[in-house]
Amino acid sequence: MQAILPFLSTNFPFLPMKPTIRHNEDEQTFYATLDGYEGELAYSRPSATVIDFSHTFVDENLRGRGVADAMAVEALAYARAQGLRIKTSCAFMQAYVDRHTDYQDLQA
Repeated sequence: MQAILPFLSTNFPFLPMKPTIRHNEDEQTFYATLDGYEGELAYSRPSATVIDFSHTFVDENLRGRGVADAMAVEALAYARAQGLRIKTSCAFMQAYVDRHTDYQDLQA
């Protein structure tokens, strides 16, 4: 059944596929890949205890499919697991944290 799912998602767009998220610490970026397109969530580390989410981009072919939200979830989980406080220079990330109050305790 798993081998059929990519075929079904491609031919029946109402079946959602989740993006693959990867984190490149050297580049300070979370990447999301889906259907051959990519999104990114960049950050900086202004101090040892703070992560500043500075930029989010999602390819126009992926917009409206929850890709930015998926990157936000991964990035915020990373911050929490590392014991980091967050800054949100990126407007999307600030809006995401404002909408999801369970992350507000992470704000620097």
